[in-house]
Amino acid sequence: MVQQLFVNLAVEDLNKSIAFFKALGFTVNSKFTDETAACLVLGDKLYAMLLTKGKFKDFTKKPISNAKKQTEVLVALQLNTRDEVDNIIKKAVKAGATIYMEPQDYGFMYQHSFEDLDGHQWEVFFMDESKFPEK
Repeated sequence: MVQQLFVNLAVEDLNKSIAFFKALGFTVNSKFTDETAACLVLGDKLYAMLLTKGKFKDFTKKPISNAKKQTEVLVALQLNTRDEVDNIIKKAVKAGATIYMEPQDYGFMYQHSFEDLDGHQWEVFFMDESKFPEK
């Protein structure tokens, strides 16, 4: 089984990206952070590595996609309440994000989405599995 998760994302300006995610309430693990990379702590053993494009190229033979033009990944974050979802969206927009999709309410799940400074799509949701429809 997986022990930890590290999602790697190429960023244009590492310092701006760090400031953006700190404005949302995330922290950075300095142990895995330098001038080419920052380890964004998303939760217990859940991380996003924000990598300069030069550093990102060290890990792939493929061209780096332009996340503002193509979807490379959807990062989905489950939060504890609808209010937490709305709160992080407000913080993201205030810090420079754009709304990717309007909120969706499926009864058992509420989700909202933003696009960060580099175009990566973040799906933020609250789910109440007790309200999941019976099959």
